[in-house]
Amino acid sequence: MNTSLSWIKAYVPDLDVTAQEYTDAMTLTGTKVETFEKLDADLDKIVIGQILSIERHPDADKLIICQVNVGEKTVQIVTGAPNVHEGDKVPVVLDGGRVAGGHDGKKTPGGVPIKSGKLRGVDSYGMMCSIEELGSTREMYPEAPEYGIYIFPEDAVVGESAVKALGLDDVVFEYEITSNRVDCYSVIGIAREAAATFRKEFKPPVVTATGNSEDVHDYVKVTVKDTDLCPRYCARVVKNIKIAPSPVWMQRRLAATGIRPINNIVDITNYVMEEYGQPMHAFDYDKLAGHEIVVRRAEANEKFVTLDGQERTMDENVLMICDGEKAVGIAGIMGGENSMITDEVKTMLFEAACFDGTNIRLSSKRIGLRTDASGKFEKGLDPNNAEAAINRACQLIEELGAGEVVGGMVDVYTKKKEPVRIPFQPERINALLGTDVSEEDMLAYFKKIDLAYDAEKREIIAPTFRHDLFRMADLAEEVARFYGYDNIPTTLPRGEATLGKLPFETRIEGIARDVAEFSGFSEAMNYSFESPKVFDKLLIPADSELRKTVVISNPLGEDFSVMRTLPLHGMLSSLAFNYNHRNKNVRLYELAKVYLPKSLPLTELPDERVQFTLGMYGEGDFYVMKGVVEEFFSKAGIRGKLSYDPKAGKTFLHPGRQANIIYHGEVMGYLGEIHPQVADNYGIGDKAYVAVLDMPVVVKYADFDRKFTGIARFPAVTRDLSMVVPHEILAGDIEDMIIQRGGKILESYQLFDVYEGSQIKAGYKSMAYSVVFRAKDKTLEENEINTAMKKILNGLSSMGIELRQ
Repeated sequence: MNTSLSWIKAYVPDLDVTAQEYTDAMTLTGTKVETFEKLDADLDKIVIGQILSIERHPDADKLIICQVNVGEKTVQIVTGAPNVHEGDKVPVVLDGGRVAGGHDGKKTPGGVPIKSGKLRGVDSYGMMCSIEELGSTREMYPEAPEYGIYIFPEDAVVGESAVKALGLDDVVFEYEITSNRVDCYSVIGIAREAAATFRKEFKPPVVTATGNSEDVHDYVKVTVKDTDLCPRYCARVVKNIKIAPSPVWMQRRLAATGIRPINNIVDITNYVMEEYGQPMHAFDYDKLAGHEIVVRRAEANEKFVTLDGQERTMDENVLMICDGEKAVGIAGIMGGENSMITDEVKTMLFEAACFDGTNIRLSSKRIGLRTDASGKFEKGLDPNNAEAAINRACQLIEELGAGEVVGGMVDVYTKKKEPVRIPFQPERINALLGTDVSEEDMLAYFKKIDLAYDAEKREIIAPTFRHDLFRMADLAEEVARFYGYDNIPTTLPRGEATLGKLPFETRIEGIARDVAEFSGFSEAMNYSFESPKVFDKLLIPADSELRKTVVISNPLGEDFSVMRTLPLHGMLSSLAFNYNHRNKNVRLYELAKVYLPKSLPLTELPDERVQFTLGMYGEGDFYVMKGVVEEFFSKAGIRGKLSYDPKAGKTFLHPGRQANIIYHGEVMGYLGEIHPQVADNYGIGDKAYVAVLDMPVVVKYADFDRKFTGIARFPAVTRDLSMVVPHEILAGDIEDMIIQRGGKILESYQLFDVYEGSQIKAGYKSMAYSVVFRAKDKTLEENEINTAMKKILNGLSSMGIELRQ
């Protein structure tokens, strides 16, 4: 948002501050000035001079010698300008002055110094200037010649500042407006803030456009079919249009905001948009079929050619402005080529409406077209502002003689927006701010920004243009802004200080990262959206729940059209990328969400579950991955025995090298070797292993409580068991039996050898465990150990396990 200081002063006439003072004060009251530019920063000692006489240069055919009256004296200036004549009033840079740049319009930082000197042997004591040398353009000063010196009108006063006469003694401010202050996306809104900040009177324009004696309802009919997307639509008609250039003051104000002046009609719509923050549009009335306006949703795949000549395709969510037969504009975004204003226009229809901001933003994105108007509508406009804006435009039409305004206004406003009423509680405001501001001062602050006070009900009435005021805390912010943040005393916080700490889930995720990185894994970050085709790549069955996905309505492309339901595609893609770049040993981990829809079509938000994914190839195998998982569980305080179910049924894992990880009967995740076909699909030419842990389940069982256990006072006794085990019996089954039969003196056990080979009979394998016994209160006797071992051996024997001889 840009404004010029002169435009602000039009509504705050007593404002007398420097650019820096304005910047500092406005920023402190919440209207942040990002930067400012002084238009005359590189201009110095430039006055209006009048050429008294001209004679030819004796030694140069293209130079002339001018005697110029600059007010206090007459100076001699040599120039080559072809367009000056005796009696012309021109801008003159005196000896020691500066201009902004050259005639080509390029500015020189710091300006170009002008000194007296000789031109082909003749003294010259200054320079006459073109508009470009003064740092401006012919777009802002269309009366300036294309080549040559700028000529002032006859009423210009000789000796006065040329910079001031041209309006170049102005400052342009650039603001950073927060999205909640929609009212400040207008010059009037900024001026209101400036008046309140500097305690000056705010004088907005007085709108008096009434029109002629005719009735606009005899000219046009307006029908709004979707009042949710268009809560208000105002229309007025102007006839006997006279297209002409805008006045200089309007052109300069528009140029200061970055808008190029075009003609009086277009400039008026842009001027009102900047002044009131209300976008407007003008239609050629004679091109509107049936002299009717219909506001409706577009039809599916409806084609429409916009003002820029581009054909665009609509869907049912885009709001259209139509006449009796066809669409003539995309609501809040851009008008149509078929109803555009041309120099031949005789009668036109002015539109000022309020459209739903969310719909405008989404529509703009869908059709790939964003304009200044859509940018304002997106923020959510005040429907009560539309009437003032359209009447202001008609007032300017009348004042500039650009046409004849038809009396009255068509106004479709089905549900009027009412001001918000907020209880006025000065004691609570002071308590919240830590201040002692009087009630009278608070009300004075509120009055400056058009907040009314209902003394009977003790309520503050917030105008409808203040979308950000709802509650007492909002009023407290307004008091703080104008009382001065720097005037609020510094106080210590009240209450009892508590020890801060990270959320429990975050601490568990931190442990996961620490364990993974200590084990040589690097963090990967993959997309949360992917293609539906990845399920085929991962061999996911057609009827799997994993194929039920959240579909993205505006995807970047087909490859990013659904939210992922498992994390393996991204992990395997990253492993494949590294494998194809000849990285021999790669370990990656990711902590990220999967998105599981609770129902389809979506009626509520999906279940977003964080999953801890590990992936590797190269050095390491299934048991290395299993060790990393168990280390993580240990660090997370998950005590007790984990079990592994090899019947996990994961189609993307090797059928004989996979397992579900189970704790207290609940599946916490799975691990295994990637199925060879899946590895081939991703281009991984080595065995790859993955583990996926469901973090909400891990967090459920994680425990940071630590109980002290003293150092054992009595010795431990170790016994080794070497067994011949049927091939189908799992190590977990053996360990369950050892725990069950070992009794209270069993301290630990450890599998230390597995062997299958020619020395073991077919269908069997050799397994060896080290079993440790210890009592807490005494030294174990041999018979106690033998009894425990006998129970263990009997249990193992019942499973068909034999001691190896």
